[in-house]
Amino acid sequence: MKAAVVQFKASTDKQTNLEKIISYIQKAASKNAKLCAFPEFMMFYTNSKQTSKQLASLAETINGNFVSSIAKAAKENRIQIIGSFYEKSRKKDRVYDSSFVIDNSGKVISTYRKIHLYDALGFKESDKMVPGSKITKPVNTTLGKTGMMICYDLRFPEMARSLAASGAEVLVAPSAWVKGNMKEEHWITINKTRAIENGCYVIAPDQVGNIYCGRSLVVDPYGKILLDMKKKQGIGYVDIDLNKVKQTRKILPLLKNRRTDIYSTLKA
Repeated sequence: MKAAVVQFKASTDKQTNLEKIISYIQKAASKNAKLCAFPEFMMFYTNSKQTSKQLASLAETINGNFVSSIAKAAKENRIQIIGSFYEKSRKKDRVYDSSFVIDNSGKVISTYRKIHLYDALGFKESDKMVPGSKITKPVNTTLGKTGMMICYDLRFPEMARSLAASGAEVLVAPSAWVKGNMKEEHWITINKTRAIENGCYVIAPDQVGNIYCGRSLVVDPYGKILLDMKKKQGIGYVDIDLNKVKQTRKILPLLKNRRTDIYSTLKA
């Protein structure tokens, strides 16, 4: 199945980004992609000067105009969409960093709220966000059984392993990976490692420009990079073959060879 991966520089204006997103959806569908994946913070770019209250005032519910407009475009173009948005929370000055999966009939079939907030390397997302409270179980998409992660989640192998152990054949991680010392090296290494240790595809659409590094990736189950978008804005395409997942997990049966009976008894 052909997947489209979008890498772009989000502006601070929600409507401008939405128009660009819909244009990317139309283009991906015209190239016969069955699913189009977008980066984290695709709704709009926010800098450190924006207060938590300002961010919360711009956030929406899953039924708001932003996601609904994308769902309409998915239906009109008969394509599945994975993306993200700032979701309103019960705390008036905090938001969720959430992702969604929309099927080709325009229905939201899965949502996930980022559980690992980026409180590291000089950033503190928890000043403006609240973390999700659960990992969303993998959902069936045209690419296969798909597990959802967001950006910083990639640094936590337990999450990817939980999704793979629950049947995920593909991990999709909308990201906004901040530039910095060794950051691109970390990004590439982590994406390859999550794919190798779980015998699955990893699809990681990333923001480019502003403070972000780009390098949107697709990695196959054996760790081969199938797509690296470097610093280019636009759409990349890749074919996802689930036979590779089966073959890799057969010759390198890491999920079967785990010793969970021993891991769970380890004590400090």
